[in-house]
Amino acid sequence: MKIETSADLAQIRDKGLKKLKPDKIKISVGYATCGIAAGGDAVFNRFAEMIRDENLDFLLSKVGCFGFCKEEPLVNIYIPGKPLVILHRIQANDVENIINYLKNGEIPKENALCKIETWDHLTTEPISYGQDYPEIPQWKELPYFKPQTKLVLRNAGLINPEDIEEYIAIGGYGSLFKALKTMAPEQIIDYVKKSGLRGRGGAGFPTGIKWENTQKVESRTKYIVCNADEGDPGAYMNRNEMESDPHTIIEGMIIGAYAIGAKEGFIYIRAEYPLAIKRLENAIKQARDYGLLGKNILGSGFSFDIYMANGAGAFVCGEETALIASMEGFAGRPRPRPPFPSQKGLWGHPTSINNVETWCNIPLIIKNGGDWFAEFGAPGNTGTKVFSLVGKVDNVGLVEVPLGTPIKTIVCEAGNGGIDKKSIKAVQTGGPSGGCIPYSLFETPVDYDHMKAVGSIMGSGGLVVLDEDTCMVDTAKYFLSFTVDESCGKCVPCREGLKHMYDILERITEGKGQPDDLDTLKEMSETIKETSLCGLGQTGPNPVITTIQYFEEEYFAHINEKRCPATVCVPLVSYYIIPELCKGCTICMKQCPVNAIAGRGGLIHVIDQEACISCGTCMEVCPFDSIVKLSGETIETPEKPIPIKKEKKS
Repeated sequence: MKIETSADLAQIRDKGLKKLKPDKIKISVGYATCGIAAGGDAVFNRFAEMIRDENLDFLLSKVGCFGFCKEEPLVNIYIPGKPLVILHRIQANDVENIINYLKNGEIPKENALCKIETWDHLTTEPISYGQDYPEIPQWKELPYFKPQTKLVLRNAGLINPEDIEEYIAIGGYGSLFKALKTMAPEQIIDYVKKSGLRGRGGAGFPTGIKWENTQKVESRTKYIVCNADEGDPGAYMNRNEMESDPHTIIEGMIIGAYAIGAKEGFIYIRAEYPLAIKRLENAIKQARDYGLLGKNILGSGFSFDIYMANGAGAFVCGEETALIASMEGFAGRPRPRPPFPSQKGLWGHPTSINNVETWCNIPLIIKNGGDWFAEFGAPGNTGTKVFSLVGKVDNVGLVEVPLGTPIKTIVCEAGNGGIDKKSIKAVQTGGPSGGCIPYSLFETPVDYDHMKAVGSIMGSGGLVVLDEDTCMVDTAKYFLSFTVDESCGKCVPCREGLKHMYDILERITEGKGQPDDLDTLKEMSETIKETSLCGLGQTGPNPVITTIQYFEEEYFAHINEKRCPATVCVPLVSYYIIPELCKGCTICMKQCPVNAIAGRGGLIHVIDQEACISCGTCMEVCPFDSIVKLSGETIETPEKPIPIKKEKKS
């Protein structure tokens, strides 16, 4: 069916609503990458098997990720007239019990995470499911969701990402209809400019101005590109947005293309995202089938289509000129600017490149207006931002908060602090090119400007939490190793400078650091930032700069005392067997890979410090906690195994 009129759209919307709120029990399994990795595929298959074998009149569907990845696999249960209930940590062996409850029209409340009575998708009227189950908390009552505002993730985990009718049911493509039928391109750009939306890929350039710059260039050929080359360690915001709500991205791109006058668009996505690629390809096909892509879209006379372009996973291709080079068939290496892509981009034509999350905001802005969007967030930093909260944090997942929300709210409230209540030391923001912000600065608002003021960047939204067991020197070395490996090598400051900085950090973590190393690192950081060709080199030294700035004492400990306070750096770590606790069980001796432990049954064992490689195996296998890990310290132990003293019976 080709959609041309509002009546066509309404007809499909009604069909989709019957899928979202059917007149029978519906089971929906979280089927994004995180859910599948946690066992969601086995859960889905077991539900399908039982429904088939018992000939149950239940509906079974897939949804994306609701964001609380720690609690995966998630399963949504809808009983007509009742709230939508989200069950958590469901495994295949739980399915039979859930089915037995549902046969009786009941919910297994012991498995319930939360409930949703009414949900506002923000592009249509709110959907009311029902009211009941007072003992099950509302989704917004959970500490994880309390600080969150779901704009970008408004549909994630609640609709089937493989079904265009469900997307249309919650207002999907209504913004496109409004744009093409009632708005001029200049009016659309004005909406986006008023919204204050800044690019969510990291640079934070105003989206409306970027579009305006592209529109003003006189050219018969223009392009729209979605940058889906998400590559920061620990970051998966864009992956989830593509896997959970692909049609939002497509709708945003069509609107953007109409605004700037583009006839073709591309989604540049890394090949490591197979499920996202599959769902985007499916969404593009569905949009074509319904006349939302192709010629004469919605009978407006505007023609536009989208194609997929798969990248090989080079981190530097997240930079837009390197991305363009890759799409053109060349090595992904940045080019000097100007000219900017809006002037001369893909194949020499004006090109507007925006991040996945940027495109997700466009349908909202067109539907509700730029002024409405600007009410979220902070002045100069409007809207929300999705962060992937990972690392040494209790609640791992995707957190969407208004820009300007303090770091502490994200990490300590939504994230519930450190794992096993360990103290949080810092958070790494902005990926490998970001900085490490200490706990003392956790009241800092998270936005483009405040992150820059404390020496970091917001980036695309990665938040890696570091706790008391983290060595900040080793952390800086880890992130620098990533940028060294991912440097395209085109410019000397990045190619040679970052590698030399890494070599210095490696010496420091091996206990071979020199007193002037910190001055050298600082000087090189400034030079590399000022002279590198692209953002990778310009921000690459950030982890080193911020860890020296905020954790200088740890560098001094490594350099002057040859000690790692967190006992992480292997060359500075030693293991000792505490004589009073050793039971002579021989387990550690048998497991030692280099035979550095001497002893036998009934004797107190001894570690040969010269032979020990500090692998930690002995400490891991000891059942009596008789082995300790130290750095810069020693304890008195026997020189060779001695008999264990046995207490005399009275």
